[in-house]
Amino acid sequence: MPFREINSKMVEATLAPGQKLFSQRGAMLAYRGEVSFTPNIQGGQGGVASMIGRRVAGESTPLMTVEGSGTVMFGHGGHHIQVIELAGDTLYVEADRLLAFDGTLQQGTMFMGSQGGVMGMVRGQVTGQGLFTTTLKGHGAVAVMAHGGAIELPITPGRDVHVDPQAYVAHHGEVRNKLSTAVGWRDMVGRGSGEAFQLELSGSGAVYVQASEEKL
Repeated sequence: MPFREINSKMVEATLAPGQKLFSQRGAMLAYRGEVSFTPNIQGGQGGVASMIGRRVAGESTPLMTVEGSGTVMFGHGGHHIQVIELAGDTLYVEADRLLAFDGTLQQGTMFMGSQGGVMGMVRGQVTGQGLFTTTLKGHGAVAVMAHGGAIELPITPGRDVHVDPQAYVAHHGEVRNKLSTAVGWRDMVGRGSGEAFQLELSGSGAVYVQASEEKL
């Protein structure tokens, strides 16, 4: 169920009987046909475990289950929207950046420290983003939000990508992440991001970076 980009801030999805998608509450702009919107209390396809992970992470962004037959237009807060197609791989994305995604995708939660060790935990403390990141796995489409638009940067072996943690939107592929400091710890006091911290991504995949560091 691909999303069709109407413009940089609106997407449209076509629903057929038996299909479903999940969207952030308040993301529906308009719809045509027989479409229903139901609050989802299980955190998408991830079930109770996903819901608990989101609560522990402080990610209270509620989801709506969208079903029926028709077309639905989505957008939220005037944010730019990036559509990402998954072909069996896993997308890592902050929960509050999710606009809508295919109901066929399996949702889960990853503790950032499991990839970045202690520095992954520091990333959450310093940037104000959660220590947990939402995961979406399978075949389908995901619409994510970004400030000022987003660009996809390829990550290839031997060519690591360094990203400002607050400019990070999502990544996918066989990628490792590690938070590094570009200045000494003594100089870092009082700084939140920018030159003081860099999220280092290595491996094979891609990372999506937004144009503005403003949080959603």
